[in-house]
Amino acid sequence: MHSNYLIFSACYLPHLGGVEIFTENLAHELCAEGNKVLIVTNKLPGLSDSSVDEHGVTVVRLPCISFLGGRFCLNSFIKSHSLLKKKLDNTEIDGVLINTRFYFLSIVGLIYSKSRRIKPVVLDHGSAYLSFGSPILNLAAKAYEHLITFIGKKFSPDYYGISEKSCEWLRNFDIEAKGVISNSIDATAFSSSSSGRSFREEFQLTSDCLLVAVAGRLIPEKGIAQIIEASSNEELTEQNVVFIIAGDGPMKAEVEKACSSNFIYVGRLNRNDMAALFLDSDLLCLPSRSEGFCTTLLEASACGCPSLTTDVGGASELILDDGYGSIMESGDAAEIVECLKYLDSNRELLKTQSKNVRERAVSDFSFSKTAQQAENAMNANR
Repeated sequence: MHSNYLIFSACYLPHLGGVEIFTENLAHELCAEGNKVLIVTNKLPGLSDSSVDEHGVTVVRLPCISFLGGRFCLNSFIKSHSLLKKKLDNTEIDGVLINTRFYFLSIVGLIYSKSRRIKPVVLDHGSAYLSFGSPILNLAAKAYEHLITFIGKKFSPDYYGISEKSCEWLRNFDIEAKGVISNSIDATAFSSSSSGRSFREEFQLTSDCLLVAVAGRLIPEKGIAQIIEASSNEELTEQNVVFIIAGDGPMKAEVEKACSSNFIYVGRLNRNDMAALFLDSDLLCLPSRSEGFCTTLLEASACGCPSLTTDVGGASELILDDGYGSIMESGDAAEIVECLKYLDSNRELLKTQSKNVRERAVSDFSFSKTAQQAENAMNANR
């Protein structure tokens, strides 16, 4: 039986991030199975009110006031609901999925679901409080997250986590998750999409250097400051450990200032160049403080690039033991340095990790499984 699904995602393409990529892949997989998918997101500058992509996914964009480069948006609940009723009330909707708890658009999705008498699924993508690099802002963000979660709970949606860690995190808000709707990847398609760009040749790196990829949004919770500090360690420089940083965000200026012969910033990469970077690298360094189930972790794994990461989000669900990658305790600069020194002197372990994590990404993290999990969740109360 084919269905019509509505997905709310505060951020969506062309804005790039893990939730955006997850939403796109889930929507395309649901469409490939014969369903119709409509995505409601925020309208950022330069984008149209609506569009249809090549897979048949309809995207509706609602007016908002954006902050932090589109990372956070304010919506008028009344105006947004009125626009949705005008655009969608003649459209049959069988299920609703709302990405994350803490955006204004999440509340818009809950209000609209209630008006259609549909019990929505709220999918949580986090495993720690939002972080902005300032104690005052962090405290305000924590209070805001509890307040907006309290409001959301009044609508009694079904909550799910993007990973087991996300399910555990929800308990901090007195929420018991119904289950996991896991992040996934089409590993073969992603690795095959490589542009063939050789970063080692482009930056004249020796074949024996340990090439460490750092990819994603340049924000405090991704551990960017810790990576910058680690890169300046003299022992790593002497051992020919080279960092290549790909991404964009509020910490771009700090990254550019830290650039050196062993700390190279390449800006924001497209999908094809990102695959090329992972295929060229010996490992990914991801000392995040908060993740749901990091898409970058899956993308690197799809290319046989093992990860040095913290135990947040779904990291331990992918990295079963040190035969699949390396999990740090704190992710501070000193630990990053010690782990990289160890891995540099144990290249055979890196080869084993590369083989194992690639096989695991292919066999256990397909979007067909994720789409089925999402459908089961949305259809549970029909």
